[in-house]
Amino acid sequence: MDGTGKLFAEFVKALTGEFEITVASYPTDACLSYSELKEFVLSLLPKSDSFALLAESFSSPLAIQCAAENPGNLKALILCAGFSTSPPRGWLHPFISLLAPIVLRFKLPAFAVRSFLIGRNAPEMLLGAVREPVSSVRPRVLAARVRAMLACDVRKELAQVRVPILYLRATEDKLIPARCMEEILSIKPDATSISMKGPHLLIQREPQQTACAIASFLRQPVDLPNWLNHEC
Repeated sequence: MDGTGKLFAEFVKALTGEFEITVASYPTDACLSYSELKEFVLSLLPKSDSFALLAESFSSPLAIQCAAENPGNLKALILCAGFSTSPPRGWLHPFISLLAPIVLRFKLPAFAVRSFLIGRNAPEMLLGAVREPVSSVRPRVLAARVRAMLACDVRKELAQVRVPILYLRATEDKLIPARCMEEILSIKPDATSISMKGPHLLIQREPQQTACAIASFLRQPVDLPNWLNHEC
């Protein structure tokens, strides 16, 4: 949700030499809606070269909206810990909406990062790597993104996506319940789903494993030549 793109550094290293990678870094001081962020992301997409679109957590509804445009050179959509409607339901919905603006004014406590994002036994280096970029984003921006997530519903757009879809689910995810994956699969039953042991920030905790899974998916009949020589 920080949107800085810094947390993908190790994942990008795992794919070095495979293809040209563009990491979208959202503005840290502007409260932008999903629709506004969509225009920002669309401006970064290749005009003619084949590409795959990868999104994690908060960015998944945004990626679905972009993929629903069905650009001819888009070859795959990959969602990690993704959702098409708000993950919190019931009483959690208003509770989080009210609490987020207050909690996000402060630096994320280490126990909260470990419990909900990276796992209790995550290395200290990863803890610092997560807390630093989140702290660089204005609290009001983070709160606005929480509100956008709580209000999102991109099921209609998901149904319009025509490219192959890969869903990566972390089995120890405490923020995105399994029903979010099930909802996506109910709309796109042909999507490929892979469950991996790990916490919410699966790409950050398991960069090699997630990179390998994505590469394997893209080696299937998807026209991305730069992936063909990758071996896990």
